[in-house]
Amino acid sequence: MPKLIRLYIQSVAIGFGLAAAFAGVLVWQDVMGVGRLILGSDMGLVALVMLIVFNGIIFAGVQFALRVMMMAESDDGPKGGLRQHVAPIPVRVVVPAPAKGAAKRR
Repeated sequence: MPKLIRLYIQSVAIGFGLAAAFAGVLVWQDVMGVGRLILGSDMGLVALVMLIVFNGIIFAGVQFALRVMMMAESDDGPKGGLRQHVAPIPVRVVVPAPAKGAAKRR
């Protein structure tokens, strides 16, 4: 099996495991009454499965993204070519001043 496929399957398993734990804690702690709603409803099992599946999709995607980003090579090597140091050069600019009598106030 290719390494990337194995990595993806592991990430999905970890993500769905985290989602199941997250849903279990939500029901156990009764966050915002979610536990009462799930345990007190006849469709509570469907709600719990949906909660696990949709959170599992999110957690698996995040887990896979984190694992892929951690595979990147370190940037400890040389940082590119020679950089030129730029210093500003002062330049005189002539600004015409208005005539004394031209700007009258009302």
